[in-house]
Amino acid sequence: MKAMKKRALISVYDKKGVLELASRLSKLGFEILSTGGTLALLTEGGISAAAVSDITKFPECLDGRVKTLHPSIHGGILAERGKESHMRQLESLGIGTIDLVFVNLYPFEKAIKQQGAQAADAVENIDIGGPAMIRSAAKNYEYVAVATDPSDYGVILSELEETGEVSLATRKKLAAKAFQLTAFYDSLISRYFSEELFPEYYTIGLRKLYSLRYGENPHQSASFYDDPMDAQAGIGTAEILWGKELSYNNIADADAAVAAAMDFADMPASANIKHQNPCAIAVGESIAQAYQKAYDADPVSIYGGVVALTRPVGRECAELLNKSFLEIVIAPEYSEEALSILKQREDLRILRLSALSEQAAVSGLLAKKVAGGMLLSEHDSEIYASLSYPTKRQPTPQELTDLIFAFKAVKHAKSNAITLAKDGVLVGCGPGQPNRIGSLEIAASMAGERAIGSVMASDAFFPFDDTVKAAIKAGVSAIIQPGGSNRDEDSIKAADEAGIAMVFTGMRHFKH
Repeated sequence: MKAMKKRALISVYDKKGVLELASRLSKLGFEILSTGGTLALLTEGGISAAAVSDITKFPECLDGRVKTLHPSIHGGILAERGKESHMRQLESLGIGTIDLVFVNLYPFEKAIKQQGAQAADAVENIDIGGPAMIRSAAKNYEYVAVATDPSDYGVILSELEETGEVSLATRKKLAAKAFQLTAFYDSLISRYFSEELFPEYYTIGLRKLYSLRYGENPHQSASFYDDPMDAQAGIGTAEILWGKELSYNNIADADAAVAAAMDFADMPASANIKHQNPCAIAVGESIAQAYQKAYDADPVSIYGGVVALTRPVGRECAELLNKSFLEIVIAPEYSEEALSILKQREDLRILRLSALSEQAAVSGLLAKKVAGGMLLSEHDSEIYASLSYPTKRQPTPQELTDLIFAFKAVKHAKSNAITLAKDGVLVGCGPGQPNRIGSLEIAASMAGERAIGSVMASDAFFPFDDTVKAAIKAGVSAIIQPGGSNRDEDSIKAADEAGIAMVFTGMRHFKH
Protein backbone atom coordinates (compact mmCIF):
# COMPACT_ATOMS: atom_id res chain seq x y z
CA MET A 1 0.00 0.00 0.00
CA LYS A 2 1.30 3.44 -0.86
CA ALA A 3 1.77 6.03 1.90
CA MET A 4 -1.04 8.52 2.21
CA LYS A 5 -0.47 12.25 2.29
CA LYS A 6 -0.83 13.98 5.66
CA ARG A 7 -4.09 15.91 5.80
CA ALA A 8 -5.73 18.30 8.24
CA LEU A 9 -9.41 19.23 8.26
CA ILE A 10 -10.20 22.75 9.49
CA SER A 11 -13.86 23.73 9.84
CA VAL A 12 -14.47 26.22 12.63
CA TYR A 13 -17.04 28.77 13.74
CA ASP A 14 -14.53 30.56 15.97
CA LYS A 15 -11.80 31.45 13.50
CA LYS A 16 -9.30 32.78 16.03
CA GLY A 17 -5.76 31.72 15.10
CA VAL A 18 -6.85 29.79 12.01
CA LEU A 19 -4.65 31.60 9.49
CA GLU A 20 -1.49 30.99 11.49
CA LEU A 21 -2.53 27.40 12.13
CA ALA A 22 -3.11 26.64 8.46
CA SER A 23 0.04 28.45 7.38
CA ARG A 24 2.26 26.46 9.74
CA LEU A 25 0.55 23.18 8.83
CA SER A 26 1.10 23.89 5.13
CA LYS A 27 4.81 24.45 5.79
CA LEU A 28 4.87 21.08 7.52
CA GLY A 29 3.51 19.45 4.36
CA PHE A 30 -0.11 18.99 5.37
CA GLU A 31 -2.87 19.24 2.80
CA ILE A 32 -5.65 21.44 4.21
CA LEU A 33 -9.32 20.50 3.81
CA SER A 34 -11.96 23.05 4.71
CA THR A 35 -15.56 24.21 4.37
CA GLY A 36 -17.66 27.33 3.94
CA GLY A 37 -16.51 30.46 5.73
CA THR A 38 -13.30 28.85 6.96
CA LEU A 39 -12.31 27.94 3.39
CA ALA A 40 -13.06 31.47 2.21
CA LEU A 41 -10.89 32.94 4.98
CA LEU A 42 -7.99 30.65 4.16
CA THR A 43 -8.24 31.41 0.45
CA GLU A 44 -8.31 35.15 1.10
CA GLY A 45 -5.27 34.68 3.32
CA GLY A 46 -3.34 33.11 0.48
CA ILE A 47 -3.34 29.61 1.95
CA SER A 48 -3.99 26.71 -0.37
CA ALA A 49 -6.90 24.57 0.82
CA ALA A 50 -9.19 22.01 -0.79
CA ALA A 51 -12.95 22.22 -0.40
CA VAL A 52 -14.49 19.27 1.38
CA SER A 53 -17.00 19.05 -1.48
CA ASP A 54 -14.09 18.39 -3.86
CA ILE A 55 -13.08 15.45 -1.69
CA THR A 56 -16.59 14.04 -1.24
CA LYS A 57 -17.59 14.78 -4.87
CA PHE A 58 -20.83 15.99 -3.35
CA PRO A 59 -21.88 19.63 -2.93
CA GLU A 60 -22.79 21.27 0.35
CA CYS A 61 -26.58 21.21 0.49
CA LEU A 62 -29.68 22.12 2.51
CA ASP A 63 -28.37 25.61 3.25
CA GLY A 64 -25.15 24.16 4.62
CA ARG A 65 -26.81 21.62 6.93
CA VAL A 66 -24.96 18.82 5.13
CA LYS A 67 -21.28 19.38 4.43
CA THR A 68 -19.04 16.79 6.02
CA LEU A 69 -21.43 13.89 6.70
CA HIS A 70 -19.80 11.61 4.14
CA PRO A 71 -17.68 8.41 4.15
CA SER A 72 -14.83 10.24 2.45
CA ILE A 73 -14.56 12.40 5.58
CA HIS A 74 -15.49 10.03 8.39
CA GLY A 75 -13.74 7.08 6.78
CA GLY A 76 -10.55 9.14 6.59
CA ILE A 77 -10.87 10.07 10.26
CA LEU A 78 -12.01 6.74 11.73
CA ALA A 79 -9.72 4.29 9.90
CA GLU A 80 -7.36 2.42 12.23
CA ARG A 81 -3.95 2.91 10.62
CA GLY A 82 -2.60 -0.21 12.29
CA LYS A 83 -5.34 -2.43 10.86
CA GLU A 84 -4.44 -3.63 7.36
CA SER A 85 -8.07 -4.34 6.40
CA HIS A 86 -9.04 -0.73 7.15
CA MET A 87 -6.20 0.67 5.08
CA ARG A 88 -6.96 -1.60 2.14
CA GLN A 89 -10.60 -0.52 2.23
CA LEU A 90 -9.59 3.15 2.16
CA GLU A 91 -7.32 2.49 -0.82
CA SER A 92 -10.00 0.58 -2.72
CA LEU A 93 -12.57 3.33 -2.02
CA GLY A 94 -10.20 6.14 -2.90
CA ILE A 95 -10.40 7.66 0.57
CA GLY A 96 -7.41 9.43 2.08
CA THR A 97 -6.65 9.53 5.80
CA ILE A 98 -7.28 12.67 7.84
CA ASP A 99 -4.72 13.06 10.62
CA LEU A 100 -5.70 16.33 12.27
CA VAL A 101 -9.20 17.66 12.92
CA PHE A 102 -9.77 21.25 13.98
CA VAL A 103 -13.45 21.87 14.65
CA ASN A 104 -15.48 24.08 16.97
CA LEU A 105 -19.23 24.43 17.08
CA TYR A 106 -22.11 26.71 16.19
CA PRO A 107 -22.80 29.05 19.13
CA PHE A 108 -25.98 27.43 20.46
CA GLU A 109 -25.58 28.99 23.90
CA LYS A 110 -25.13 32.48 22.48
CA ALA A 111 -28.12 32.04 20.16
CA ILE A 112 -30.58 31.09 22.91
CA LYS A 113 -29.43 33.92 25.19
CA GLN A 114 -29.96 36.69 22.65
CA GLN A 115 -32.91 38.94 23.34
CA GLY A 116 -35.97 37.81 21.42
CA ALA A 117 -34.46 34.44 20.52
CA GLN A 118 -36.98 31.93 19.14
CA ALA A 119 -36.94 28.15 18.95
CA ALA A 120 -36.13 28.43 15.24
CA ASP A 121 -32.94 30.36 16.11
CA ALA A 122 -31.97 27.62 18.52
CA VAL A 123 -32.59 24.89 15.95
CA GLU A 124 -30.45 26.57 13.30
CA ASN A 125 -27.59 26.79 15.79
CA ILE A 126 -27.54 23.09 16.58
CA ASP A 127 -24.35 21.80 15.00
CA ILE A 128 -24.58 18.32 13.50
CA GLY A 129 -21.53 17.81 11.32
CA GLY A 130 -19.17 19.41 13.82
CA PRO A 131 -19.92 17.11 16.78
CA ALA A 132 -19.88 14.11 14.42
CA MET A 133 -16.35 14.92 13.24
CA ILE A 134 -15.18 15.73 16.75
CA ARG A 135 -16.49 12.43 18.11
CA SER A 136 -15.01 10.46 15.20
CA ALA A 137 -11.59 12.01 15.70
CA ALA A 138 -11.72 11.62 19.48
CA LYS A 139 -12.74 7.98 19.18
CA ASN A 140 -9.72 7.36 16.94
CA TYR A 141 -7.29 9.34 19.13
CA GLU A 142 -4.67 6.61 18.74
CA TYR A 143 -4.10 7.92 15.23
CA VAL A 144 -5.84 11.32 15.00
CA ALA A 145 -5.43 14.57 16.94
CA VAL A 146 -8.54 16.69 17.46
CA ALA A 147 -8.60 20.29 18.66
CA THR A 148 -11.84 22.05 19.64
CA ASP A 149 -10.25 25.03 21.34
CA PRO A 150 -7.93 27.57 19.64
CA SER A 151 -5.78 27.57 22.79
CA ASP A 152 -4.75 24.00 21.93
CA TYR A 153 -3.41 24.81 18.47
CA GLY A 154 -0.04 25.79 19.90
CA VAL A 155 0.77 22.47 21.57
CA ILE A 156 -0.14 20.54 18.41
CA LEU A 157 1.99 22.76 16.20
CA SER A 158 4.92 22.70 18.63
CA GLU A 159 4.96 18.91 18.78
CA LEU A 160 4.63 18.59 15.02
CA GLU A 161 7.46 21.04 14.43
CA GLU A 162 9.70 19.40 17.04
CA THR A 163 9.05 15.68 16.44
CA GLY A 164 6.94 15.42 13.30
CA GLU A 165 3.93 14.01 15.17
CA VAL A 166 1.49 14.73 17.96
CA SER A 167 2.26 12.52 20.95
CA LEU A 168 -0.21 9.85 22.06
CA ALA A 169 -0.48 11.51 25.48
CA THR A 170 -1.50 14.80 23.86
CA ARG A 171 -3.91 13.09 21.48
CA LYS A 172 -5.60 11.30 24.41
CA LYS A 173 -5.84 14.53 26.43
CA LEU A 174 -7.36 16.37 23.46
CA ALA A 175 -9.83 13.51 22.89
CA ALA A 176 -11.05 13.75 26.48
CA LYS A 177 -11.51 17.49 26.08
CA ALA A 178 -13.38 16.93 22.81
CA PHE A 179 -15.84 14.51 24.41
CA GLN A 180 -16.30 16.93 27.30
CA LEU A 181 -17.22 19.64 24.81
CA THR A 182 -19.75 17.55 22.89
CA ALA A 183 -21.32 16.31 26.13
CA PHE A 184 -21.57 19.90 27.40
CA TYR A 185 -23.00 21.07 24.07
CA ASP A 186 -25.64 18.34 24.00
CA SER A 187 -26.59 19.04 27.61
CA LEU A 188 -27.38 22.67 26.73
CA ILE A 189 -29.57 21.56 23.83
CA SER A 190 -31.41 18.87 25.79
CA ARG A 191 -32.14 21.19 28.71
CA TYR A 192 -33.28 23.97 26.39
CA PHE A 193 -35.86 21.78 24.67
CA SER A 194 -36.97 19.70 27.66
CA GLU A 195 -40.42 20.56 29.03
CA GLU A 196 -40.16 18.08 31.91
CA LEU A 197 -38.90 19.19 35.30
CA PHE A 198 -37.45 15.74 35.98
CA PRO A 199 -36.86 13.94 32.65
CA GLU A 200 -35.72 10.34 32.47
CA TYR A 201 -32.17 11.43 31.62
CA TYR A 202 -30.94 14.65 33.20
CA THR A 203 -27.66 16.14 32.11
CA ILE A 204 -25.91 19.10 33.69
CA GLY A 205 -23.34 20.85 31.52
CA LEU A 206 -20.90 22.94 33.54
CA ARG A 207 -18.12 25.24 32.35
CA LYS A 208 -15.08 25.79 34.53
CA LEU A 209 -14.77 29.38 35.72
CA TYR A 210 -11.57 29.00 37.71
CA SER A 211 -9.59 26.75 40.00
CA LEU A 212 -9.78 27.37 43.73
CA ARG A 213 -6.84 27.33 46.13
CA TYR A 214 -8.46 24.42 47.96
CA GLY A 215 -11.86 23.00 48.91
CA GLU A 216 -13.63 23.02 52.27
CA ASN A 217 -10.26 22.20 53.84
CA PRO A 218 -6.68 22.80 52.65
CA HIS A 219 -6.10 19.12 51.82
CA GLN A 220 -9.03 19.11 49.35
CA SER A 221 -8.70 20.43 45.78
CA ALA A 222 -11.62 22.28 44.19
CA SER A 223 -12.81 24.38 41.24
CA PHE A 224 -15.78 26.66 40.58
CA TYR A 225 -18.05 25.91 37.61
CA ASP A 226 -20.74 27.91 35.85
CA ASP A 227 -24.09 26.46 34.78
CA PRO A 228 -25.04 28.39 31.59
CA MET A 229 -28.63 27.09 31.66
CA ASP A 230 -29.33 28.31 35.19
CA ALA A 231 -30.86 31.75 34.72
CA GLN A 232 -30.97 32.38 38.46
CA ALA A 233 -29.03 35.45 39.50
CA GLY A 234 -26.55 34.44 42.17
CA ILE A 235 -22.97 34.32 43.32
CA GLY A 236 -21.88 32.79 40.01
CA THR A 237 -22.90 35.98 38.19
CA ALA A 238 -21.52 38.44 40.77
CA GLU A 239 -18.76 40.82 39.71
CA ILE A 240 -15.66 40.93 41.92
CA LEU A 241 -14.70 44.60 42.30
CA TRP A 242 -11.95 44.23 44.87
CA GLY A 243 -9.97 41.64 46.78
CA LYS A 244 -8.21 38.35 46.27
CA GLU A 245 -9.87 35.37 44.65
CA LEU A 246 -12.78 33.68 46.34
CA SER A 247 -12.26 30.42 48.21
CA TYR A 248 -14.57 27.40 48.21
CA ASN A 249 -16.04 28.41 51.58
CA ASN A 250 -16.29 32.07 50.50
CA ILE A 251 -18.47 31.04 47.56
CA ALA A 252 -20.65 28.74 49.67
CA ASP A 253 -21.16 31.43 52.34
CA ALA A 254 -21.77 34.14 49.76
CA ASP A 255 -24.37 31.96 48.05
CA ALA A 256 -26.17 31.51 51.38
CA ALA A 257 -26.01 35.25 52.05
CA VAL A 258 -27.47 36.13 48.65
CA ALA A 259 -30.31 33.62 49.06
CA ALA A 260 -31.18 35.01 52.50
CA ALA A 261 -30.99 38.65 51.43
CA MET A 262 -33.24 38.10 48.42
CA ASP A 263 -36.08 36.99 50.69
CA PHE A 264 -35.97 40.48 52.24
CA ALA A 265 -35.31 42.45 49.05
CA ASP A 266 -38.58 44.42 49.30
CA MET A 267 -36.85 46.80 51.72
CA PRO A 268 -33.32 47.71 52.90
CA ALA A 269 -31.96 44.57 54.54
CA SER A 270 -28.67 43.13 55.72
CA ALA A 271 -28.10 39.37 55.82
CA ASN A 272 -25.05 38.54 57.91
CA ILE A 273 -23.92 34.96 57.33
CA LYS A 274 -21.35 32.73 59.00
CA HIS A 275 -20.74 29.16 57.84
CA GLN A 276 -23.92 29.29 55.72
CA ASN A 277 -26.14 30.11 58.70
CA PRO A 278 -27.57 33.55 59.46
CA CYS A 279 -25.95 35.04 62.54
CA ALA A 280 -28.10 38.16 62.06
CA ILE A 281 -30.60 39.58 59.59
CA ALA A 282 -32.21 43.00 59.91
CA VAL A 283 -34.33 45.44 57.94
CA GLY A 284 -34.29 49.21 58.33
CA GLU A 285 -35.22 52.56 56.86
CA SER A 286 -31.84 52.72 55.15
CA ILE A 287 -29.23 50.13 54.24
CA ALA A 288 -26.84 51.65 56.78
CA GLN A 289 -29.47 51.30 59.51
CA ALA A 290 -30.25 47.72 58.46
CA TYR A 291 -26.57 46.75 58.68
CA GLN A 292 -26.08 48.48 62.01
CA LYS A 293 -29.10 46.68 63.49
CA ALA A 294 -27.83 43.33 62.19
CA TYR A 295 -24.34 44.01 63.52
CA ASP A 296 -25.64 45.02 66.94
CA ALA A 297 -27.70 41.81 67.09
CA ASP A 298 -24.51 39.71 66.97
CA PRO A 299 -21.23 41.63 66.73
CA VAL A 300 -19.21 38.51 67.63
CA SER A 301 -20.29 35.89 65.09
CA ILE A 302 -20.01 38.20 62.09
CA TYR A 303 -16.22 38.36 62.53
CA GLY A 304 -14.88 36.79 59.32
CA GLY A 305 -18.39 36.51 57.93
CA VAL A 306 -20.26 37.55 54.78
CA VAL A 307 -22.71 40.44 54.48
CA ALA A 308 -25.28 40.69 51.67
CA LEU A 309 -27.13 44.00 51.33
CA THR A 310 -30.26 44.69 49.32
CA ARG A 311 -29.59 48.36 48.51
CA PRO A 312 -26.63 50.31 47.09
CA VAL A 313 -23.86 51.07 49.57
CA GLY A 314 -23.01 54.71 50.25
CA ARG A 315 -20.45 56.40 52.50
CA GLU A 316 -22.32 55.87 55.78
CA CYS A 317 -22.82 52.15 55.28
CA ALA A 318 -19.25 51.68 54.03
CA GLU A 319 -17.84 53.28 57.16
CA LEU A 320 -19.93 50.95 59.33
CA LEU A 321 -18.84 47.90 57.34
CA ASN A 322 -15.19 48.84 57.74
CA LYS A 323 -15.38 48.70 61.52
CA SER A 324 -15.19 44.90 61.62
CA PHE A 325 -13.30 42.18 59.78
CA LEU A 326 -15.50 40.79 56.98
CA GLU A 327 -14.57 38.28 54.31
CA ILE A 328 -17.09 39.51 51.73
CA VAL A 329 -19.56 42.33 51.17
CA ILE A 330 -22.13 41.87 48.39
CA ALA A 331 -24.45 44.65 47.28
CA PRO A 332 -26.31 45.72 44.13
CA GLU A 333 -24.11 48.81 43.73
CA TYR A 334 -21.56 51.05 45.48
CA SER A 335 -20.90 54.76 45.30
CA GLU A 336 -17.37 55.77 44.34
CA GLU A 337 -16.87 57.13 47.86
CA ALA A 338 -18.07 53.86 49.37
CA LEU A 339 -15.68 51.83 47.22
CA SER A 340 -12.80 54.09 48.21
CA ILE A 341 -13.59 53.51 51.88
CA LEU A 342 -14.08 49.74 51.57
CA LYS A 343 -10.87 49.30 49.59
CA GLN A 344 -8.94 50.43 52.64
CA ARG A 345 -9.45 46.86 53.85
CA GLU A 346 -7.03 44.80 51.78
CA ASP A 347 -8.48 41.56 53.15
CA LEU A 348 -12.05 42.40 52.07
CA ARG A 349 -13.65 41.05 48.91
CA ILE A 350 -16.20 43.42 47.36
CA LEU A 351 -18.82 41.89 45.07
CA ARG A 352 -21.52 43.56 42.98
CA LEU A 353 -24.77 41.73 42.20
CA SER A 354 -27.53 43.95 40.81
CA ALA A 355 -30.23 41.31 41.42
CA LEU A 356 -29.86 41.74 45.20
CA SER A 357 -32.28 44.65 45.06
CA GLU A 358 -34.93 42.45 43.44
CA GLN A 359 -37.06 39.59 44.71
CA ALA A 360 -36.01 37.57 41.68
CA ALA A 361 -37.82 34.38 40.71
CA VAL A 362 -35.75 31.27 41.42
CA SER A 363 -35.13 29.03 38.41
CA GLY A 364 -33.40 25.75 37.78
CA LEU A 365 -33.10 22.84 40.16
CA LEU A 366 -31.29 22.38 43.44
CA ALA A 367 -28.68 19.63 43.14
CA LYS A 368 -27.06 17.68 45.96
CA LYS A 369 -24.41 15.09 45.16
CA VAL A 370 -24.54 11.88 47.15
CA ALA A 371 -22.44 8.75 46.81
CA GLY A 372 -23.60 6.91 43.71
CA GLY A 373 -26.04 9.53 42.50
CA MET A 374 -27.52 13.00 42.78
CA LEU A 375 -30.62 14.44 44.38
CA LEU A 376 -32.50 17.06 42.36
CA SER A 377 -35.34 19.18 43.68
CA GLU A 378 -37.07 22.47 43.14
CA HIS A 379 -35.70 25.38 45.13
CA ASP A 380 -37.44 26.28 48.38
CA SER A 381 -38.74 29.56 47.01
CA GLU A 382 -41.97 29.89 49.00
CA ILE A 383 -42.51 31.27 52.49
CA TYR A 384 -45.85 29.88 53.65
CA ALA A 385 -48.94 28.18 52.22
CA SER A 386 -51.50 30.08 54.30
CA LEU A 387 -51.63 31.59 57.77
CA SER A 388 -54.01 30.25 60.39
CA TYR A 389 -54.43 31.25 64.03
CA PRO A 390 -55.21 28.28 66.31
CA THR A 391 -54.65 29.97 69.69
CA LYS A 392 -57.06 32.08 71.71
CA ARG A 393 -54.81 35.11 71.46
CA GLN A 394 -54.15 36.50 68.01
CA PRO A 395 -50.78 38.12 67.22
CA THR A 396 -50.63 41.91 67.22
CA PRO A 397 -49.80 43.59 63.88
CA GLN A 398 -46.19 44.12 65.01
CA GLU A 399 -45.92 40.53 66.21
CA LEU A 400 -47.27 39.24 62.89
CA THR A 401 -44.74 41.33 60.98
CA ASP A 402 -41.94 39.93 63.14
CA LEU A 403 -43.32 36.40 62.91
CA ILE A 404 -43.19 36.47 59.11
CA PHE A 405 -39.71 38.01 59.32
CA ALA A 406 -38.57 35.22 61.67
CA PHE A 407 -40.09 32.54 59.44
CA LYS A 408 -38.25 33.93 56.40
CA ALA A 409 -35.03 33.83 58.40
CA VAL A 410 -35.50 30.29 59.74
CA LYS A 411 -35.72 28.91 56.21
CA HIS A 412 -32.06 29.89 55.71
CA ALA A 413 -30.74 28.13 58.83
CA LYS A 414 -29.80 24.45 58.92
CA SER A 415 -32.52 22.19 60.30
CA ASN A 416 -33.57 21.68 63.07
CA ALA A 417 -33.75 25.46 63.25
CA ILE A 418 -35.21 28.02 65.63
CA THR A 419 -35.04 31.80 65.17
CA LEU A 420 -35.98 34.65 67.48
CA ALA A 421 -36.85 38.07 66.07
CA LYS A 422 -37.82 41.45 67.44
CA ASP A 423 -38.55 44.73 65.67
CA GLY A 424 -37.27 43.53 62.29
CA VAL A 425 -34.06 42.03 63.67
CA LEU A 426 -32.97 38.41 63.97
CA VAL A 427 -31.80 38.41 67.59
CA GLY A 428 -31.17 34.69 67.97
CA CYS A 429 -30.56 31.74 65.65
CA GLY A 430 -30.23 28.11 66.67
CA PRO A 431 -29.37 26.00 63.60
CA GLY A 432 -28.69 22.36 62.89
CA GLN A 433 -29.23 20.66 66.25
CA PRO A 434 -30.42 17.05 66.67
CA ASN A 435 -33.45 18.31 68.59
CA ARG A 436 -35.43 21.51 68.62
CA ILE A 437 -34.88 22.18 72.34
CA GLY A 438 -31.14 22.41 71.68
CA SER A 439 -31.75 24.85 68.84
CA LEU A 440 -33.96 27.02 71.05
CA GLU A 441 -31.36 27.06 73.81
CA ILE A 442 -28.75 28.34 71.34
CA ALA A 443 -31.10 30.98 69.93
CA ALA A 444 -32.16 32.15 73.40
CA SER A 445 -28.55 32.28 74.55
CA MET A 446 -27.64 34.47 71.58
CA ALA A 447 -30.59 36.75 72.19
CA GLY A 448 -30.06 37.12 75.94
CA GLU A 449 -32.47 39.64 77.41
CA ARG A 450 -33.70 40.45 73.90
CA ALA A 451 -35.52 37.12 73.94
CA ILE A 452 -38.07 38.70 76.27
CA GLY A 453 -40.91 39.94 74.06
CA SER A 454 -39.39 38.40 70.92
CA VAL A 455 -41.23 36.06 68.55
CA MET A 456 -40.07 32.57 67.65
CA ALA A 457 -40.06 30.66 64.35
CA SER A 458 -39.53 26.93 63.90
CA ASP A 459 -38.70 25.44 60.50
CA ALA A 460 -40.88 22.37 61.22
CA PHE A 461 -43.71 21.39 63.53
CA PHE A 462 -43.34 20.54 67.23
CA PRO A 463 -43.76 16.81 67.91
CA PHE A 464 -44.13 17.67 71.60
CA ASP A 465 -44.99 20.77 73.60
CA ASP A 466 -41.55 20.93 75.27
CA THR A 467 -40.13 23.52 72.85
CA VAL A 468 -43.19 25.72 73.25
CA LYS A 469 -42.89 25.60 77.05
CA ALA A 470 -39.17 26.40 76.83
CA ALA A 471 -39.93 29.35 74.54
CA ILE A 472 -42.51 30.67 76.98
CA LYS A 473 -39.95 30.39 79.78
CA ALA A 474 -37.47 32.38 77.64
CA GLY A 475 -40.00 35.21 77.30
CA VAL A 476 -41.29 34.64 73.75
CA SER A 477 -44.63 36.38 73.06
CA ALA A 478 -45.66 34.61 69.84
CA ILE A 479 -44.70 31.55 67.81
CA ILE A 480 -44.89 30.70 64.11
CA GLN A 481 -44.53 27.11 62.93
CA PRO A 482 -45.80 24.88 60.10
CA GLY A 483 -48.25 22.88 62.20
CA GLY A 484 -49.34 19.40 61.18
CA SER A 485 -48.14 17.36 64.15
CA ASN A 486 -50.42 14.70 65.65
CA ARG A 487 -49.83 16.53 68.92
CA ASP A 488 -50.48 20.10 67.74
CA GLU A 489 -53.20 20.41 70.38
CA ASP A 490 -50.61 19.99 73.14
CA SER A 491 -48.60 22.91 71.77
CA ILE A 492 -51.72 25.03 71.30
CA LYS A 493 -52.82 24.28 74.85
CA ALA A 494 -49.42 25.29 76.26
CA ALA A 495 -49.57 28.56 74.30
CA ASP A 496 -53.12 29.28 75.48
CA GLU A 497 -52.22 28.63 79.10
CA ALA A 498 -49.39 31.15 78.82
CA GLY A 499 -51.50 33.66 76.86
CA ILE A 500 -49.18 33.78 73.82
CA ALA A 501 -50.14 33.69 70.15
CA MET A 502 -49.36 30.93 67.70
CA VAL A 503 -49.53 30.98 63.91
CA PHE A 504 -49.53 27.98 61.55
CA THR A 505 -48.02 28.35 58.06
CA GLY A 506 -48.83 24.97 56.50
CA MET A 507 -45.31 24.81 55.06
CA ARG A 508 -42.05 23.57 56.54
CA HIS A 509 -38.50 24.61 55.62
CA PHE A 510 -36.02 21.83 56.27
CA LYS A 511 -32.55 22.76 55.07
CA HIS A 512 -30.03 19.92 55.14
